[in-house]
Amino acid sequence: MAEYICVLNKDTLIIKPSKKSPLFLRTIVLLFAMVCGVYICTICIKQISSVTKMNIQVIGSPSPDTNIGTQQEPQIPILHYPKPQTFSRGECTQNPVRFFVILSMQRSGSGWFETLLNSHINVSSNGEIFSAIERRKNISTIIQTLEKVYNLDFFTSASKNECSAAVGFKWMLNQGLIEHHEEIVEYFKHRGISAIFLFRRNLLRRMVSVLANSYDRYAKLLNGTHKSHVHSQQEATTLSSYKPVINSTSLITDLREVGSAAVKALEYFNSTRHIVLYYEDLVTNCTKLKDVQEFLGIPRMKLTSRQVKIHKGPLSDIVENWNDVNKTLSGTEYESFLRSDY
Repeated sequence: MAEYICVLNKDTLIIKPSKKSPLFLRTIVLLFAMVCGVYICTICIKQISSVTKMNIQVIGSPSPDTNIGTQQEPQIPILHYPKPQTFSRGECTQNPVRFFVILSMQRSGSGWFETLLNSHINVSSNGEIFSAIERRKNISTIIQTLEKVYNLDFFTSASKNECSAAVGFKWMLNQGLIEHHEEIVEYFKHRGISAIFLFRRNLLRRMVSVLANSYDRYAKLLNGTHKSHVHSQQEATTLSSYKPVINSTSLITDLREVGSAAVKALEYFNSTRHIVLYYEDLVTNCTKLKDVQEFLGIPRMKLTSRQVKIHKGPLSDIVENWNDVNKTLSGTEYESFLRSDY
């Protein structure tokens, strides 16, 4: 760049820099602004990306003994606007409906849990619909039944029909669910169905309940009538008077098979939107029901049930051959089942 040189005398030399062009200064400012803008945009994109990854995190496949009752898929449930063929939704036509299913095992608290859900004014859970073999004889009849349920054309005492905000049912793992899991997973994902896994952490107490319920199918202790669930303490006391005998020889193998079935179900349905709950947590922590309502995307309200627990107290007072069972499980991975209250 050119400079002005001014000589005042023989001993003094003054060099004056030339005035910089205004265009040059503007160019420098513009380049600086562009660099800052690119840097800020890069930071923002990284932050948005990290938040997105957090929001779509998928639950892994935990073991039945893992405390994962608080884990759930954070995604918002898909809204549906079903058009039933058997009736008109009337003014509720524009009210969205969420689809759900309770996946569980017999005697794991699913009946009690379902009555809690049905106490919500906007929820219709239609019971154990695949207990009927003809509805699950093949994948075609299963899909037909599912379509009927989610189109609001399946009527039960729980049906709220017109203005239901969440519609579903409970499905036991041994009722064709695992056998046809690939097709069912695709159906759930295609139809936007949210799965609620409900398991029982204490598999020994579940076994006691299974054996006692099987016995009452034939004994009919309540005045010649079999009841899987009761609504009075007197009925609960009558049913709990029977003390089942547990096969201690195959006990560990039986417990392991039940636990493996739960893990397998979680693996098969891991790609679906789901939440995992345990019966024991629902009994001892009332906030779990709030988590369920949030998962379903329905207004929160207090949920109640008239069902009364049948088997209470220590297992030593409930199992006929307690000494054998205690000896078999002591020192094993299932020892904690001997002392658990639920």
